[in-house]
Amino acid sequence: MWLVRLLPLSVQAWIGGAIGTTLFWLIPERRKVTRINLAKCFPQKSADEREQLARAHFRVFTRAFLEQGTTWWSSPERIREMVRVEGMEHLRGHAKTIVFSPHFVGFEATLARLGLELPISMMYSRQKNPLFEARLYKGRTRFGSVMFPRQAGIKRSIEIINSGTLHYYLPDLDFGPKRSVFVPFFGVLAATVTGLAYIARTTGAAVVPCVTRILPGGGGYRARLYPPWTDFPSGDDHADARRMMAFIEDRILEMPEQYFWLHKRFKTRPPGEARFY
Repeated sequence: MWLVRLLPLSVQAWIGGAIGTTLFWLIPERRKVTRINLAKCFPQKSADEREQLARAHFRVFTRAFLEQGTTWWSSPERIREMVRVEGMEHLRGHAKTIVFSPHFVGFEATLARLGLELPISMMYSRQKNPLFEARLYKGRTRFGSVMFPRQAGIKRSIEIINSGTLHYYLPDLDFGPKRSVFVPFFGVLAATVTGLAYIARTTGAAVVPCVTRILPGGGGYRARLYPPWTDFPSGDDHADARRMMAFIEDRILEMPEQYFWLHKRFKTRPPGEARFY
């Protein structure tokens, strides 16, 4: 990763895609998870269409992972060149702001890019490999960002938001049944945490959605900040969680290969329902 970052973005993209093609066959468990997720979410697509989508996902996922080398070690100028941001005006005028960033594979690039402009914080999941976790932490905080483990809980997020620091929040994965409700995700019930609505309600922070798209070839990344949500939270956890997932569904349909399909999004099932994985 340290060496590849020195190459043009077009070459980095080619290398990432080539490695992703190989990893599709070397990581059978995640290949299986991806196939199951796509079958559940896109039953209307043919098996061949879903297979092509799965392979495309591995390529773009690996490319995004490899290109973290640029955000970890390259200059701020190189990062600004790689990641273009649309809608920065939506972050202005709020005393407190939550950037709601779904798990599209390019989210790391946007985290680094926003950190060049504003103080920013985020939760992270502890990694099994302590060396990789240390590298990840150092890379994400190199421009002064604040990062804390998910085990610190929502209380830590609230403290940071109340201090006026921008909070980069990714609440769309399956984190288990605690503080979750079941809402449809492409028609399949998915355990969805209510943290976004709870934190926004507790802090009074504006919720600004942000989606990152990886562009073809050497195009880098384009992050789009959307206007702050109005009438959110509504007071209905199910309705708020469904609004969040409906927004993500719409963005997935724009670039289906770039969502985080390797994750076991449906691992928590309603009582009595068989497991998917």
